Amino acid sequence: MKLIPVIDLKNGQVVAARQGRRDTYEPLVSPLCPSSQLDEVATAILRRYPVESLYIADLNAIAGDGDHVDQIEQLHRRHPTPRLWVDSGLTALDRLAALVRPVLGSESLESLDQLAELRARYPDAVLSLDYRGEQPLGPAGLAANPALWPDDVILMTLARVGSAQGPDLDRLAALRRLAPSHRIHAAGGVRSPADLERLDALGIAGALVATALHQGHIPAARITQ
Repeated sequence: MKLIPVIDLKNGQVVAARQGRRDTYEPLVSPLCPSSQLDEVATAILRRYPVESLYIADLNAIAGDGDHVDQIEQLHRRHPTPRLWVDSGLTALDRLAALVRPVLGSESLESLDQLAELRARYPDAVLSLDYRGEQPLGPAGLAANPALWPDDVILMTLARVGSAQGPDLDRLAALRRLAPSHRIHAAGGVRSPADLERLDALGIAGALVATALHQGHIPAARITQ
């Protein structure tokens, strides 16, 4: 199972995400790095965890309040590997798509037709099925129709992000039953290697992780397996 470190960007800094309440996010304080600047945080993560992918959420772009496209481009030039998965709220996709793997967040989608158009334009895109509580965000019917999805799908349970509550195992299991041929990636709540084992047992393809990495709860040896 692939592990993908998560970096959340807000107002020019990396922030610590907590349960999807973005107005409360504060600059990251991490034992891995004394800075909350994107390049320094990413460098610290990659120095400890030689991963294949990094996930970046541009929270300003998602909210329609500016973006961090220049910083993301600079990060790509500094670290051409690993591959960046970027949710920019559908902002500057043409500019970013040559450098990163676009993540199409369901909360940013206006319609199923828009998703189809974006999938045709960006065939490498990942779909993030975003949930706030029990409510799927985005166009009606999207969360229940795998025929509309690309091969790689993230289940983003916002209430579990940074919560130490554990991953959303029941919903992940239901998603695997609904879409057995898709690669499902879990986002939110991963605390430890034991959680990774539970996800692996469900057949989950990858896990997006932030807090547990910064707190040292997942050893570097585990993330590279």
